Amino acid sequence: MPFPATWKLWQQHPRVVGYSLACVAAVVLLTAVFARIRPPAQEDLAPLVILAGLGVLQAELGRQVERVRRRLSGSPYITMSSAWTFAAVLVVPPTLVAALVAVLYLHLGLRSWYRLHRVPPFRTTNNACCVILSCYAASAVLLATGVEDMATAISAGWWGAGAVLAALVVQFVVNAVLILPARNDIGRTPRQLFGGWADNGLDLATLCVGVFNGVALTTLPGLVVLAVPVVLLLHRVVLLVSQLEAAATRDGKTGVLNPAGWRTRAEAALARTERARTGLGLLMIDLDHFKQVNDTHGHPAGDAVLKAIATTITRSVRDHNDAVGRYGGEEFVVALPDIEPAGIAIVAERIRHAVSQLAVEAGTEERPRTITGLSVSVGTAASPAGGATLDALIRVADGALYEAKHAGRNRVVPGVSA
Repeated sequence: MPFPATWKLWQQHPRVVGYSLACVAAVVLLTAVFARIRPPAQEDLAPLVILAGLGVLQAELGRQVERVRRRLSGSPYITMSSAWTFAAVLVVPPTLVAALVAVLYLHLGLRSWYRLHRVPPFRTTNNACCVILSCYAASAVLLATGVEDMATAISAGWWGAGAVLAALVVQFVVNAVLILPARNDIGRTPRQLFGGWADNGLDLATLCVGVFNGVALTTLPGLVVLAVPVVLLLHRVVLLVSQLEAAATRDGKTGVLNPAGWRTRAEAALARTERARTGLGLLMIDLDHFKQVNDTHGHPAGDAVLKAIATTITRSVRDHNDAVGRYGGEEFVVALPDIEPAGIAIVAERIRHAVSQLAVEAGTEERPRTITGLSVSVGTAASPAGGATLDALIRVADGALYEAKHAGRNRVVPGVSA
């Protein structure tokens, strides 16, 4: 475990650091308060264990879908855990709800987010704290209405139904608002602030499943297992939507962004860095002597090389915020938001070195073939010195790429502003 002084938390915007620490402090304080108001009892442990087990089971069964969805969307924003956490709000004391959230998010952080996109631990911790605080807000609504749990709600009739719906709305709204200050870039439009209709619809759907889980746990606990296939189906539907969106923005041959999709991501990243007064780096990458690969090994082998190059570039950038795209033919482009010029050179050199180590299997079982000796030339540009627009940065990086080609290839050349 890294020492506290090396945590990525301290590298964030001071607002993010302060807010993250405040959320942890609020969770600790409110946990102590709720422990006195409604202390856990022994009979509360059984539903807690059931919900934790089903939540982990659903996450494990959905890991393949989650892996594809994260790769397509690039953002671990909406999870399916509300189906279990809101059910806990309705059946167990608030302090045990916090314990459930901790278990589910620890599992998500270790098994999905960190492995897929190297999401730092402080992000997972902050997300969990925001969920706990939103659950506490929902629990406070139930306590204020006199509906302590689902059993009380059922006996209270319409009043109980209204209390549960109010708690659901409060948890949804509070969670959406609490997560905003934790972002480095909050955004300005409603979509940037709170996500699209699909994201919010998914969140509401999982909360609704949580209501039915609460009813099942209170009346016929064994039926709660039926929620698992429902949540998995919701997850797969979201994947299908992501795949349809990816079909419009991804290059079918390499899997990275196509020119239109990359430009959209890069323009948005440039706008964010301008507001934050940070820098955007841009890399133009061209595969050296690609025609020889096609002429010597054939076009299917050339396609395999292009895909391997795209995968290598994607693995060599910093994280999912860096946008990798195919610019055309054997040329790729990368947008690196929030980076200093020295960092741009490091990423570019890492890509160049990784490509030089590639060994691409491009043959068949009958005629195995390994292609080695690949190299790329890289031209770089940095805002604001290289230009205030994306097209200006592309021109600078393309000029540097031209110099790299004519200087002997297999090298990185920094661009000079016009």
